[in-house]
Amino acid sequence: MSRVWDIPVQDSTRVRDVRVAAEDACARAGLTPYRTAAAALVATELATNLLKHAGGGRITISLVHGVDTADAPGGPLVQLVSLDHGRGIPDIATALGDGYTTSGSSLGAGLGTCLRISNDFDLHSTPGRGTVAVARIGPPAPSAPGGQRRPAGPRIGGINIPLAQADCSGDAWHWARTDTRLTLLLADGLGHGPQAARASTTATRELDTCAHLPPAELLRRLDTALRPTRGAAVAVAQLDLEESQLSFAGIGNIGARLYADGAWRPLLSRPGIVGAQRPATLPVQRLPWQDDSLLVLHSDGLPSRWSPPHDPHLLTHDPAVVAAAVLRDAGSAASPLRDDTSVAVLASDRGRSGPRPPDGRP
Repeated sequence: MSRVWDIPVQDSTRVRDVRVAAEDACARAGLTPYRTAAAALVATELATNLLKHAGGGRITISLVHGVDTADAPGGPLVQLVSLDHGRGIPDIATALGDGYTTSGSSLGAGLGTCLRISNDFDLHSTPGRGTVAVARIGPPAPSAPGGQRRPAGPRIGGINIPLAQADCSGDAWHWARTDTRLTLLLADGLGHGPQAARASTTATRELDTCAHLPPAELLRRLDTALRPTRGAAVAVAQLDLEESQLSFAGIGNIGARLYADGAWRPLLSRPGIVGAQRPATLPVQRLPWQDDSLLVLHSDGLPSRWSPPHDPHLLTHDPAVVAAAVLRDAGSAASPLRDDTSVAVLASDRGRSGPRPPDGRP
C-alpha cells in the first residue's frame, strides 16, 4: 500500500514536517540526493507561503504512477499538493517570477523556483477563494535538465487524502494503458486503515495485469482478486483512443461526473462490493469522448452534493489541480474530511493551460 503524507500547515513548526515528509517520499521513490534536495526546497517554499500569505492550509505528499498522461509509465514521482482557502493570487504570471513576493497574495515567494526545478508544476488561483498548487519531482530527463518531456494526449491526475492524517488511505487510484485503451480505476476499500488500504491496493495492482479487458470483465476479474480482502467499491473508466469513446462501469459508492459540451452529467455505479457482493449484471455506459471532455471520479469521502467546477479555465489545468480544487471546494477550512477521500480526473489535452517549465516542454 502507498504511504500518504497529509500535513496541516498552521504554524512554523509544520514547515519542517513538510520538508521531512518530502525527503521520506523521495527515499521511497529512489530519487537521487540532487532531486531529493529539489523536492525539499519545493516543499519548504509551498509550506512557508501557506503561512505567510494564506493564513495556513494543507500539503499532501504521495507517490504517483506515471504523472498525468497516457505516456508509458516510468518510475514513481513525488507529488506535492498545496491547498488553501486564502485570498488568491491576483497576477499569477508575476507571482511565478523568481524572487517575487507580496503579502497580498495567497502564494508568492519561490513559485518561480518551484516551476523551474519541478518535473511538472501547475497552479490555479481564484481571488477570494484560494489557491491550489501541484508539483511533481522525479528523475530529470536527459534532454531536459530540469524535468521530463510530456507527450500530448489524454491526461490523468488525482489526489488522495487519508482520514485524520493516517499513514495510509483506504482509497487508491491508478491508470494503465494497453494498445489503444487508457483505463482509469478508483477503489475505496471498506472501512479505514491498513486493511482497507490492502483491498484498494490489490485492485490497483490487478489493473496492471488486466487493463486490456473491457470494464465489465475487468470488474469481474477484480472481484476474484479482492475476495481474500474485505472488499472495495470500484469504478473503471476506459477510453478507446481510436474510437474516441468512453466506457464506464462501477460497483459501490464511487461517484462519477462527465463534462462535455459545457455541461456536467452523472455516471451511475451499481450497488454492491467488489470481492463480496458483485451484482449479477453490470451495465456499461458508453459515451463519446470529445475535445473538451473531462471525467471526475471520487470516493464517498467527498460530499454527495458537491458542486462541479464552473470555471472553464480551471478545467484546462493539470488534472491533479482540478482534482485538488474539487476536493478543497467541497468543504471548507472549518469542515474536516470525515473519511478517506480521493478524486481522480481524466481530461482531454485540448486547451491545456497553466504554468510551463522554462524550456518549453509540453
